[in-house]
Amino acid sequence: MKEIILIKNGELALKGLNRSNFEDALIKNMKRRLKDLGEITIRKAQSTIYVEPKSDDFDFEEALDRVSRIFGIAGFSRACVCEKDIDDILTKSVEYLRESMANIKTFKVEAKRADKNFPLTSPEICRELGGKLLSAYPHLKVDVHNPDRVVNVEIRDYGAYVRAEQLHGAGGLPVGTAGVASILISGGIDSPVAAWTMAKRGLRLNAIHFASPPYTSARAEMKVKTLLSKVARYSGSINLAIVPFTEIQDEIAKHCPEDYFTLIMRRMMMRISERLARKEGSLALITGESLGQVASQTLPALVTTDSVCNMPVLRPLIGMDKEEIVRISRNIDTFETSILPYEDCCTVFTPKHPKTRPTLELCEQAEADLAIEELIEKAISETSYTYID
Repeated sequence: MKEIILIKNGELALKGLNRSNFEDALIKNMKRRLKDLGEITIRKAQSTIYVEPKSDDFDFEEALDRVSRIFGIAGFSRACVCEKDIDDILTKSVEYLRESMANIKTFKVEAKRADKNFPLTSPEICRELGGKLLSAYPHLKVDVHNPDRVVNVEIRDYGAYVRAEQLHGAGGLPVGTAGVASILISGGIDSPVAAWTMAKRGLRLNAIHFASPPYTSARAEMKVKTLLSKVARYSGSINLAIVPFTEIQDEIAKHCPEDYFTLIMRRMMMRISERLARKEGSLALITGESLGQVASQTLPALVTTDSVCNMPVLRPLIGMDKEEIVRISRNIDTFETSILPYEDCCTVFTPKHPKTRPTLELCEQAEADLAIEELIEKAISETSYTYID
């Protein structure tokens, strides 16, 4: 019995004249994510994308798992392909739905007749298939209000399709349709969630991580790579820049007031990140900051940090509380990795009493004795790159 995967693309339907560009980007992403599972054909018609395997050994379960993490997909389902003939639909439905109907008590049938040349109306299709399923499975009853299972029949241009349920997709927009941005990634909970959130809005991601050996270990760097690999299951490949930051932090610790350590460190990170981002073709930076969560994330602190950067800084978590961020991190499977006890450079030289209401003037005075440009150029020249897929 032939099966396919039906894709519903949700938000893309609102894109008007640009809709086909978004759909083409989604199909390109799907092909890349599914290519190693076997030969497939993907086509689009009537707000639906059809994924048709060409080999008998196609791994449907793995394909569905991957499809569930592709941004731009609102819903998806595994479906049986039938002839546009009511007898063929009834016969194949009984066999195809056998396992799905075994452990339920109630069901209903919903039909969508996109091909108006089909001789039966949608209510007539529902009546015919409902009667057939009741005869085949005597333990079942029809419940049109709160059924245990909804059986869907779609009559479309290319054929008829029967499916038991539609699963929720990742939603959002296809990765790459909104441009490219660079995420400042630490080993904490917030930045992987910020990366995932902006990828969901169609951004392709680069990543920048600041390493400070011997204050931070190789395990901390591996932790970041693991986090990005989990994000990449949704976003696709990520180019990671690893910036040596030890000399800069030592210089800050020697010459700057302690209560400004974190702020000046963040300002240096933003300077370096902007240059690396432009080099990699990114149009914006992304951070995992949440307003008021820590001292460096108060509004005056954020204003002071942003003053060194001419590139837009996107903060998708800015209005979220920690509970919301943790919930997302659990859903995308980054939480357990994020809480591993390997310190990142943001926790090095943390002041006992950090400045929560800094002024730009005082911050610039605190930086006056630093060889800023020399330090930045050296860090950029020694930056290494890793490809995360």
